[in-house]
Amino acid sequence: MKGVVVTLLKKIPGELGDVRHGLKQSDSDFQSFGEAYFSTVKKGYVKGWKKHQRMVLNLIVAEGKIRFIIYDDRQGSETQGQYFQITLSPAENYSRLTIQPGLWLAFEGVGDGNNLLLNIASIEHDPTEAESSSVTDGKIKLPI
Repeated sequence: MKGVVVTLLKKIPGELGDVRHGLKQSDSDFQSFGEAYFSTVKKGYVKGWKKHQRMVLNLIVAEGKIRFIIYDDRQGSETQGQYFQITLSPAENYSRLTIQPGLWLAFEGVGDGNNLLLNIASIEHDPTEAESSSVTDGKIKLPI
């Protein structure tokens, strides 16, 4: 999908525990640093929809397993009306999901226990730059 990049991340095994890469300033899709925050989602629950106007998201699943759903409603976009889905976890698909502004995002906890993601955002949180819509209001349908 236009505006979405999935970057396979490096894991370095260690006798006392692993090191997992996240994001470096030298990465081609790094734009700027605003803030980093964690979010959790329980198994079977969906958080979303949210569309940022300026913030670039860099999402990494630190624990558990999370399915991300992205919807493009941008006028004139070559992927307008399309969905993109990917499931990430440290064990099976350890990657960083970079999402440019203007795309709708929802995510679902699919792993047992704690499902934890890290967002390394390009700007600090600003409640006026994002639009939200409930997954139950029908404005944007969740793909099956």
